[in-house]
Amino acid sequence: MDILLCPACEQKFSPIVRRPLILSCGHTLCQLCLERHRKNCENGDQDVVSENTVILQMLGEGLEPGEADYSITLAYQQICSFATMTRAGGNTAPIPNLSRPMQRKLLALVNSNLDDQFGRQKALKAARSLAERSLVEIILEQQSSGQLTASLWAAVRARGCQFLGPAMQEEVLRLVLLALEDGSALSRKVLVMFVVQRLSVIFPHASKTSIGHVVQLLYRASCFVVAKRDGDSSLMQLKEEFRTYEALRREHDTQIVQIACEAGLRIAPEQWSSLLYGDSTHRSHMQSIIDKLQSPQTLEQTSKELMSLAARGNYGLTSLLHVIQQPIKILEWNVEKMASSGKSVLDFITAALTVVDCCLQLMQHKNQIPIQQATLAHTAYKYRVNLCRDMNNFGGCPRGSACTFAHSLREQEHFRMMSKSHPLSQVSHHDGH
Repeated sequence: MDILLCPACEQKFSPIVRRPLILSCGHTLCQLCLERHRKNCENGDQDVVSENTVILQMLGEGLEPGEADYSITLAYQQICSFATMTRAGGNTAPIPNLSRPMQRKLLALVNSNLDDQFGRQKALKAARSLAERSLVEIILEQQSSGQLTASLWAAVRARGCQFLGPAMQEEVLRLVLLALEDGSALSRKVLVMFVVQRLSVIFPHASKTSIGHVVQLLYRASCFVVAKRDGDSSLMQLKEEFRTYEALRREHDTQIVQIACEAGLRIAPEQWSSLLYGDSTHRSHMQSIIDKLQSPQTLEQTSKELMSLAARGNYGLTSLLHVIQQPIKILEWNVEKMASSGKSVLDFITAALTVVDCCLQLMQHKNQIPIQQATLAHTAYKYRVNLCRDMNNFGGCPRGSACTFAHSLREQEHFRMMSKSHPLSQVSHHDGH
């Protein structure tokens, strides 16, 4: 994302030829692209609200005296300075580029119009959302990936469901679809046996219990129409809207994310992609699910989570909470009331950007994050994912409770050779990593 480029033509805005104009949908287009592209906006034909003052200031055009009250002028300058410092490709940025979720929220703030009451409300909501997201990313940075993964699968199992690893889980879903995509209605037992028999060709250790737990996950996701029969097993029919792999897989993924939310777990999109697919190419897919499911966390709730982490002895978090304590109090104020005054708008935006800046500075200093956690976060998902056959074959996995079912073929083969050479009692001494 480069804030200074028109998203339609990807040319740099300019004060003369390509002046940036804000549409009522919140997008900013250059003057030349306006007529051609605004009718293609997903929200329909949009009207021009105003010029984008922040981008014009970034391009060197300041506000003329009398155009806005002094506080609003300063608020524009605050947003301009922050956007200049953090925009992608900036050469002078003292802090890392923003994550994609934070880029989107910053873009919403940059595309806000502070010249009217409604525009100010949108700007303040965008500023608070950006601050909230920066705090969430601090929490994600501090979490132990191994503990997070173990907690997730424990929460899934507690609901009578199971995730068998990306490779096996995908095959199970495709076989369920094969059995039911034509509208057939089968009992749970028949469906499970069908999947187990077909799956055993690829995964010989697939069991009726494990496959039944995957079917239960789809049942919890309301993918089936269930017809009860007197004195006989109920029949399960796949709902029509889930008779494609993409639709079924999205509902499956949504259910797992929902379980994580209910368990109070925060998992980043790239972590979800690694856990459920064994790669990082499904981040956008997972982000869309997260955005749909997660209820907005108040700053107070997020602050409590940070306090809990800081209580474990993290000096960096303790210092951060001390600095942002007052700005967070300001951000808890009512947006509608704050938008009625230019001075209040300036205070609110200043508080939000102070929180964001402090969080980014902390994330830049990796020494504030325990080395063990940082290393684990970097390496936990580097393996191509396959079924953890070793757990069934030899009575245990070399990774123990931290197993993510993500083993390289080389690692699996090495563990098998070690198991053939040594008694099962010695398997636990092998380092699978």
